[in-house]
Amino acid sequence: MELAKITSKGQITIPVSIRKLLGVKDGDKVLFLQEGNRVVMMNASVNALLEAQKDFQGEAEKLGLQDEQDVVNLVKEIRAERGDKYRCE
Repeated sequence: MELAKITSKGQITIPVSIRKLLGVKDGDKVLFLQEGNRVVMMNASVNALLEAQKDFQGEAEKLGLQDEQDVVNLVKEIRAERGDKYRCE
């Protein structure tokens, strides 16, 4: 358990051990989530990645992607289509 003091401006210093646990450094953003009567602090970047993973869950199966090579081939296909469509002359 760590303890932090709130300043008159509502600021706190996050203890080093907590910053390491969250994987945050100077300039990073943190997210505060309310869970019942508790507030949880998360690394905002990690949360964004988790949300993206949740949103994409099942999409590979829908597209018929079975392995990494299928993904590489799809990316090449899309790049080829976009290259033709958006070619500057």
